[in-house]
Amino acid sequence: MIEAVLLRLTQDRYLDDAGYAARVARIRLRIDGMGRNRIRQDLRARGVPRVAAEGGLAEALGEVPESEALDRVARRYWRNRTSDEPRLRLRKLWAFLTRRGFPSDLVRARLAELWPRWRDALDGLEAAEGED
Repeated sequence: MIEAVLLRLTQDRYLDDAGYAARVARIRLRIDGMGRNRIRQDLRARGVPRVAAEGGLAEALGEVPESEALDRVARRYWRNRTSDEPRLRLRKLWAFLTRRGFPSDLVRARLAELWPRWRDALDGLEAAEGED
């Protein structure tokens, strides 16, 4: 009986770090709206070895496009912060998304596409120190 349970858990990848990392990364992308840098940090904080964390993250990113997660979070932020003028709101949104772990080049590209009228507000914004 125990052997059957262990076999099933092994086959479903519940007993390997990469499988765990992939499940956590998918949840963080789909539900929590986090980017790869923040997910990587989270996995490392949970004690997942670097190689397993990177493998699981790559698997999750193959299934859940990071740009879709970013767009969903960005649109929600934009709708909820109407008191700021658009250019300031866009700059604050850029900072918010990079803190959530999205790569700054992806953030810049998606925000410029979503709100092209104010894309000049993104000029001069730099990647956070130590960002991959």
